[in-house]
Amino acid sequence: MDVLISSDDHNADGTRKNAKLAEDYAAMSHSIDLINAVIAGNAMANKVAKERQDCVDRNVAHLEDMKAMTDWGSEDMTATTNAITAGKGYTAS
Repeated sequence: MDVLISSDDHNADGTRKNAKLAEDYAAMSHSIDLINAVIAGNAMANKVAKERQDCVDRNVAHLEDMKAMTDWGSEDMTATTNAITAGKGYTAS
């Protein structure tokens, strides 16, 4: 039998506490902003294409992992979905 123990970030049932949800949602917005800025040419413009592509790919993966978590409440995931779609369609050149 698995026994879950609450922590500073998680409830006894394994779901994230409100403060952790807010922290994770804020972290997602940082990834969204970075993906959009790289695609627009406003971030990492001085980096080679592979570095820009790797950055976008890493942040897309982060957003996909976070969005898949099942304990979100009423958070709006529209910007997350849009950034994932844009990032998957991005090819650095």
